[in-house]
Amino acid sequence: MRKKYNYLKTIIAMTGILLLSVNCAEDLLDQPNPNAFTPDLFWLDQSDAEKGIIGAYSAFTHIWYYSRFEIFASDYRDDVTNPYGTSERTALGSFNGVSNSNGTKWVWASMYKGVSRANEVLFNVPNIDMDETAKNNILGEAYFIRAYNYMCLVQSWLNVPLITLPISEIADPIGDITQTPPEEVWVQIISDLKMAGDLLPNAWPDGQKGRITSGGAIGMLGKAYLYTKDYDSAKEAFSTIMDGRFNLTADYADNFTETKENNSESLFEIQMINDGNQGWGSDAPGSGKGAGFHADLAPRGFTGQDGTRINQWVLDKFLDERTVNGEIDPRTFTTLFFDTDETTTYQGNVLSPRTYTDKTYQEVFPGGDLVWANKHLDHAFNGRANSQDGGWHGSGNNLRILRYADVLLMYAEAEFMTNGSTTAALNAINQVRARVDMPPFTSITMQDIEDERVKELSLERTRYFDILRWGKVVEYIVNKPELKSESGGTSSYKAGREYIAIPQNELDTNPNFVPNPGY
Repeated sequence: MRKKYNYLKTIIAMTGILLLSVNCAEDLLDQPNPNAFTPDLFWLDQSDAEKGIIGAYSAFTHIWYYSRFEIFASDYRDDVTNPYGTSERTALGSFNGVSNSNGTKWVWASMYKGVSRANEVLFNVPNIDMDETAKNNILGEAYFIRAYNYMCLVQSWLNVPLITLPISEIADPIGDITQTPPEEVWVQIISDLKMAGDLLPNAWPDGQKGRITSGGAIGMLGKAYLYTKDYDSAKEAFSTIMDGRFNLTADYADNFTETKENNSESLFEIQMINDGNQGWGSDAPGSGKGAGFHADLAPRGFTGQDGTRINQWVLDKFLDERTVNGEIDPRTFTTLFFDTDETTTYQGNVLSPRTYTDKTYQEVFPGGDLVWANKHLDHAFNGRANSQDGGWHGSGNNLRILRYADVLLMYAEAEFMTNGSTTAALNAINQVRARVDMPPFTSITMQDIEDERVKELSLERTRYFDILRWGKVVEYIVNKPELKSESGGTSSYKAGREYIAIPQNELDTNPNFVPNPGY
């Protein structure tokens, strides 16, 4: 099913931010190119400001970022997935990543592309004579985009340079740019998210859905506070947006289909688009911006890549309790493809394991018992026969980055960490459970919160970073090499390899940079 494009999807598909360069002439033979864009020719009016901010969003849909490669730096590293093969795609998950691999440098480069483009907006747009509200909104978007990219960078690489100006405004980019203490990066992230929350609108017109809102920025601010263990500030931020502006969808599965994008539960999602374009390594106009990572999640037989299976403990976790009707948690069928004859009646539908072309488990894997991924693949709606039907960018299903369910669970965690199993913590986590007919908790432990996050958020780019911030990478992953048995286990682990290696090209270029511990 082909959807009607929304504003942001369409503009991202058409717009790559203009590369800015400054030419100087020392003699008559060294003249500026009259066809080249320079800062003096761009950043002139509101139209340029709009192009600049959409270009900053555009970095998210590069195939080196969320369109595909970022999954190897997030979900492929956690204890849910057991990816096949020994390659740069699986190396980070087995703590065997190296500093010169494409996976290391490509994701880093794409995140810094987003930072760079946001810096250009923040530096230039204040000087444009334009509608003040529109200016503030665009600046708010740029603050958010910069902050979010830095959240991703500091969580994955830890020791990263903090750059808040266009490179053209830094006198000595090699000598002046150094790695910044992580706590200082987090201070900047929090500052940027506060600015974003103040400058952004509460909502965008229907034709512009997908652009970040004030509520989305405040939700991410709460997440930043939680990750830095400032639980009181996290609760304050989350409470601000637990005011009815966001709501859980009635059907859990609506958060993972192309037909239900940018819904009431969504705080921030990556605007993927299936417009027939393909391409590798570009976010220029005409290049593909679809969900190329589906090939890395799809069950064997539906992918042209090695893919991954899901570790058995995840299914066991889903099956360890029943709905109020004595059935399997409906989130299980949305998240996983597994072998069972049981069904669950939910939202007027009878749920059972299904994959592409509506095939049952035994039709695909007769006699098999392995568990596979199902979330995001959207097989019930998109009519595709496999994950790469239509090419790398064949799916336009948006990737949800922050949902209201996550906000509720993070609020419950922050409340639990400060006050224990209170009514406030129970109310938050029980809202998430009630949506899928799970019985309410009457008291909770931290383990209950962890388990609920597995059931609600698996395969949503959160699990590894949860384990990391809880200080449990060694306990949950390193000490259980069987969880990475399909890609060589975890014997390559050394202290410090919870984080990714600083890319070798950055180390070679800047003598101020030092490798991360363990590499």
